[in-house]
Amino acid sequence: MIVMETKAEARFVRISPRKARLLMNEVRGKRVEDALLMLAYAPQKSAGFIKKLIDSAVANAEHNNGCDVDSLYIKRIYGNEGPTLKRWRPRAQGRATRIRKRTSHLTVILDEL
Repeated sequence: MIVMETKAEARFVRISPRKARLLMNEVRGKRVEDALLMLAYAPQKSAGFIKKLIDSAVANAEHNNGCDVDSLYIKRIYGNEGPTLKRWRPRAQGRATRIRKRTSHLTVILDEL
């Protein structure tokens, strides 16, 4: 039996990679069903992005590879740094400070048990 890994990416997501990785570490290695349930009740902003990403990977596995959805688990999940949007904020005495609005490239790889 050939086991096919399924991948999904979300690029230029407006959340810092560090904040996304906190929740990714919690769902890594879990079954998809358990991970989605955990993300549904997580209060973090990144939970919605990661849940949507996993849903996309599940749809890819079902449509492209014909995998059984109930036997999928999260093999790898990671968040890399995307481009940073640089903005300026006025400060006292004519100075300005830089505001860095970070983005992420999120990736999930699913596999069958």
